[in-house]
Amino acid sequence: MDADIYREPLPDVRRWRRPPWASSRPTTRGFGDRFIPNRGDRMNMNIAEALLNIPRKDESTEEVSPSRAAYRKLLSDTMLQGRTRVFSFSNRPRSPLKSSLEAPTPTHRQPARKRRQIPQAPEKTLDAPDIVGDDRFNVLDWGNKNVLSIALDDKVYLWNATDGSTTELVTVPESSAPITSVSWAPDGRHIAIGQCNSIVELYDVTTKKLLRTLAGIHQGPVGSLAWNNNHLLTTGGAHGAIINNDVRIESHAVRSYRGHDDVICGLKWSSCGKHLASGGADKLLNIWDVSRSSPLHRFSNHTSTVRAVAWCPFKDNLLASGGGETDHCIKFWNVSAGTCLKSVETGSEVCGLLWSKHERELLSSHGPEKNQIAVWKYPSMTKIAELTGHSSSVLYMTQSPDGCQVASASSDETLKLWQINEKSTEKKAPKSPHMGPTNMYSYIR
Repeated sequence: MDADIYREPLPDVRRWRRPPWASSRPTTRGFGDRFIPNRGDRMNMNIAEALLNIPRKDESTEEVSPSRAAYRKLLSDTMLQGRTRVFSFSNRPRSPLKSSLEAPTPTHRQPARKRRQIPQAPEKTLDAPDIVGDDRFNVLDWGNKNVLSIALDDKVYLWNATDGSTTELVTVPESSAPITSVSWAPDGRHIAIGQCNSIVELYDVTTKKLLRTLAGIHQGPVGSLAWNNNHLLTTGGAHGAIINNDVRIESHAVRSYRGHDDVICGLKWSSCGKHLASGGADKLLNIWDVSRSSPLHRFSNHTSTVRAVAWCPFKDNLLASGGGETDHCIKFWNVSAGTCLKSVETGSEVCGLLWSKHERELLSSHGPEKNQIAVWKYPSMTKIAELTGHSSSVLYMTQSPDGCQVASASSDETLKLWQINEKSTEKKAPKSPHMGPTNMYSYIR
């Protein structure tokens, strides 16, 4: 009977239509979670076999041009790479082959970043005789015109880091000596000089002329100075007074901040100019709003004098502070929330703090036993370098305008320059005539 079925001519399936008794919807029965098709009388095996065996239109034996056949072969080799299946399970996919029709694409590989090496020895050492070794004072500053200023007893000297020249700016009377603080205005042309008799003087370094004298605002030495802009100078005195002075007007004292009971040892304005940080010998760290006379925040976490304060250049509300002889800690503050984020034990007195201008790093200067400068990676606070060379506390520290060098001064009467970051190769500063190896140790006056 089966042989008779295969001898019959196959029906024309292209004209076949669904029989009226065939339902368009499958019947659903309660057979659990599996579907078992019903191969009963309703399935026509002849029609199913015909549908499987009749060649499709695109598989018919039509003549194909040689160029089309070559294109099909190239397409198959490129896409399937000789495989019969597009998807297959394997440990690692095959790398795609380059087609001859495809232009080769160059590979751009990013060069590995070279590990930075920080020299352990100072690049230059200058003599600084008669420097005042007092943690209440700030007698070292580096201006935006690449000129370093340092106060030595009753004199202020300017060292030009570009050409290595040294000039004396001013000698104050004996009644005003010693000079207790120096600070450059942001323009790099004007400098403020605080004196032991409570007077502050402003000089034009280009003409070496005295422009303004600010008197009657403090009692005793003016140990801290901070510019908010080219006309607003903040001064900190020996009795805890902090005064904002507008140097353009006659009545220059425009606002006073009261919140300390002892000497103001550190003053710094934030980069946005809205907040002022002040540290004092009363172990307090205060945060001030530019428009308020009372402290925005008052932190008493340090256990010794707070003279080291530094605002973070890449996060406006982050402040670092350092404690003195018995504290040994660097603390980080969120001034928006008024909270201490972290406290790091350094092992010695923290005299100064500087944020790097190139890396997320913090530099700290210290007292005995090592009298070192430490370089820390932020925020992990991993120590990546330690620079030693001073024989007493590194009380003063400042950095160059390009952030590549750091200058440090100590009561050991030396001023040292350290190379912290590599200088840009695009624009090199002229080499100083005093930088030769045979003249590494020279005098600033």
